[in-house]
Amino acid sequence: MSRLTILLFLLVVLPFSLLAQVRIIVEQVPATTPIDAELYLAGSFNNWTAGDSNFRLQKNQFGQFYIEFFPTQPLGVLEYKITRGSWASVEGNSEGGFRSNRVLNYNTGLVTQEIEIETWEDLNGGQAASTAAPNVEVLATSFFIPQLNRYRRIWIYLPPDYETSNRRYPVVYLHDGQNMFDRLTSFSGEWQLDESMNGMFQFGDPGAILVGVDNGGQHRLNEYSPWVNQKYGGGEGDELAAFIVHNLKPFIDREFRTLGDRNNTAIVGSSMGGLLALYMAIEYQQVFGRAGIFSPALWFSDEAFQHIYRKGKQQDLRFYLLGGVNEGSDMVGKLRYLSKVLTDVGFKGNDIFLNTHQDGQHSEWYWAREFPGAYQWLFQ
Repeated sequence: MSRLTILLFLLVVLPFSLLAQVRIIVEQVPATTPIDAELYLAGSFNNWTAGDSNFRLQKNQFGQFYIEFFPTQPLGVLEYKITRGSWASVEGNSEGGFRSNRVLNYNTGLVTQEIEIETWEDLNGGQAASTAAPNVEVLATSFFIPQLNRYRRIWIYLPPDYETSNRRYPVVYLHDGQNMFDRLTSFSGEWQLDESMNGMFQFGDPGAILVGVDNGGQHRLNEYSPWVNQKYGGGEGDELAAFIVHNLKPFIDREFRTLGDRNNTAIVGSSMGGLLALYMAIEYQQVFGRAGIFSPALWFSDEAFQHIYRKGKQQDLRFYLLGGVNEGSDMVGKLRYLSKVLTDVGFKGNDIFLNTHQDGQHSEWYWAREFPGAYQWLFQ
């Protein structure tokens, strides 16, 4: 009897109050996870079968693995683990060894559990090496955000000649800092910005300081939108933006040799970070003169467009808009509309670069590939 047949039988025979829907979301996977990896659920509900195609995890619009299903076992305790298709590639503990079964207590209604996979037993115990270049450092592991009463890790990249010159440099502020420089800390791949910037420097680029601000993990959706989406959250973007403008930027300008004027200050982000980068560029036109808007989550709220109409053009700004045909949710169409809205309020057409690609995906490899071109256009 198939799972679908069993489910239909239960729906007919049992009261709905005795059924429970389970949703499991993988918030983070190890840095060693292969880019093309498929994840599977194995547990007490499918006889602990690894690689069961009925329990293969999908990816949501945020790039997270997830699965939803109705367990056919009695309500109560559900045990499970995540594999990459076999017991040889099962998740491990923090040291890369055996981890005990995960447990979920489920009853009626929808039960959601968010998890992080620490390591894979078969991939060197999860002990991946750092890929950050020597001129990248963690500026602070717990920089205080007074507007949110939270702490955050901050990264900084300094140009190769920073220690041997007296020059001042433009600054690029980046969301999702853990994905910018080091695969070891990334949750879905890194942008390799240190390698890209060092390579361009060797070919004559004058360089820039890059400042990466880690996202807040479970707070990411809330912090990356000033507007509320009734299904997904939001509403704390104002506070995070104010922190970067009023707390972090003054600190960076005070402690490092920056060119602190707006024409030498950029904000860059992707997905929800792209949405917040757009908001910050429009809201703080006196601070940012360049904005890299990569695959922005414009679906999250139409207020992103209304905000532009309300604020209008106050300063000259350069916008680099990037998106791929393969991203879904009409990414290219929304970017074209965004370009129109920006020109509607007075921004110059030659200060808006709309770049789309047939192979573009909602993924770190795509944004990593396209960052050098965006950076050079923004600061040309």
